[in-house]
Amino acid sequence: MAFELPDLPYDYEALQPFMSKETLEYHHDKHHKAYVDNGNKLAAEAGMDGLSLEEVVKQSHGKNAGLFNNAAQHYNHVHFWKWMKKGGGGTSLPGALAKAIDSDLGGYDKFRADFINAGATQFGSGWAWLAVRNGKLEIMKTPNGENPLIHDAKPILGVDVWEHSYYIDYRNARPKYLEAFVDSLINWDYVLELYEQAS
Repeated sequence: MAFELPDLPYDYEALQPFMSKETLEYHHDKHHKAYVDNGNKLAAEAGMDGLSLEEVVKQSHGKNAGLFNNAAQHYNHVHFWKWMKKGGGGTSLPGALAKAIDSDLGGYDKFRADFINAGATQFGSGWAWLAVRNGKLEIMKTPNGENPLIHDAKPILGVDVWEHSYYIDYRNARPKYLEAFVDSLINWDYVLELYEQAS
């Protein structure tokens, strides 16, 4: 199936002051659109344009770097926009998720610290993740466009630490961006939805 640029699930001003209109316009309209356009071209050339996005990501990994990079980044961003909402973040998590974070990750405060640390210590471009592997929650980080799908895990939350995700708003203060993401932007309802699908 062809890759398509999804509309943002909120308007461009909705995430201010934590993520500006300018960041969303560049990040969604320029960067994500480029992954979609390049991905469609490369998937067609590779004869993979009939596969689901997840399959393209898995099958191109290690075999077709150009296609993998664009398909994985498209996958990551389709979810990234939904992982944020106006008035998001904070500590009131849906029950099933709070319970899993307590039992698998040592509680919310430890999750928050470890997730922010994963994003802050990812050298160069990449992502920090909350994923389900073998029925348990795990915090992971990956370089560039890589995601947990290629590590036998299902991502249920991810934060983009490529500079285009935060440089307009935070300059080089990546940890401040990560704190704002966790405390003020996460759409926990969407995380729960993916958690339930992955469990």
